[in-house]
Amino acid sequence: MNAPRVYVTADIGREAILRLSEAGFEVEVHPRIEPPSYEELTGRVESGIAGLVTTIRDRIDDALLAKASAAGLRIVAQVAVGYDNIDVPSATRHGIPVANTPDVLSDATAEFAFFMMGDVARKLYPSEDLVRSGRWGVWHPHHPWLGDNVAGKTVAVIGAGRIGKAFIHKCAGFDMDILCYSRTKDEKFRADVQRVMDLRAELGFGKRRTIAHATLDEALAAADYVALHVPLIKAGPDATVHFMNEARLRRMKRTAYLINTTRGPVVDEDALARVLLDGAIAGAALDVFAKEPLPMDSPLRDERLFLKLRLFNHLGSGTYETRLSPDPNVGMAGRAVQSIIDRLRGADPAAMAWVVNRSELGGRVKA
Repeated sequence: MNAPRVYVTADIGREAILRLSEAGFEVEVHPRIEPPSYEELTGRVESGIAGLVTTIRDRIDDALLAKASAAGLRIVAQVAVGYDNIDVPSATRHGIPVANTPDVLSDATAEFAFFMMGDVARKLYPSEDLVRSGRWGVWHPHHPWLGDNVAGKTVAVIGAGRIGKAFIHKCAGFDMDILCYSRTKDEKFRADVQRVMDLRAELGFGKRRTIAHATLDEALAAADYVALHVPLIKAGPDATVHFMNEARLRRMKRTAYLINTTRGPVVDEDALARVLLDGAIAGAALDVFAKEPLPMDSPLRDERLFLKLRLFNHLGSGTYETRLSPDPNVGMAGRAVQSIIDRLRGADPAAMAWVVNRSELGGRVKA
């Protein structure tokens, strides 16, 4: 019997790929840094692969999934938490489980969001650029600019899921007041964080701080920093495309900063550029964009926004451990690979923790 074939659309690290080979699978890895074209990917699934490892760069739509199902594809494993690039309802109709990699990237992404907040507030990159360019002429108490404190300020966490909660942990340790806006309120989590804050104050580690649930309007109006941690939902009553539109951006304080590490379309980038240019908010830091890489003609590249806006290359989960560890308890690569191994060795998708459509598949799954 021929070994099951697995196609990986990006190099996810030698050790993770080796796990697939050692499990007895025939593995092909896309050799270029750029993603495979849609036509290339279609050709691979039509050739009869059993497992497909994808990234957010890959378009996995109904047409591709229909061909994949006919050719015997048994699982798609995405190296990401988000999977808005995959037509999951179509995968379900075709009996194909779709797995993602939750939890393992929560701390890395939350940590990066926290660092972004400090970067934009304290103007770290402009300061370094001043030195590197040789334009730093003299020290002065408030020229050429000053930044803003992070400690002791109020942060609004919009979306208190895994990453939002990990971000809250870090803000609590930095002596911040926290406002939480989420579709569901986790009162136990809020109370536990408050206990930690109270103990810090009791031990003299800082002043007494609070964490509270708030409406979206309350959170936007009161916060010094607004950190987005909502998923990208493209349609329906809970859609989050342009969740931060111009009206909501203008509800923020003029001295406030926006932080986004979730998905680019959650923010209306044209509106953000306008709001920043007219001084309606103090600044923003973005790790994700509606189109990646960020187009050269994007209004976010306006040179007048240099002091106010920090732009990053979708690096939130970008640590060696988080991206490439072959251990499914540590790394995204390891978690995706584990889903492939489990499924191709006969595991029931309904019993696989990282299959996002396990409850909808019912009896559609092929053996």
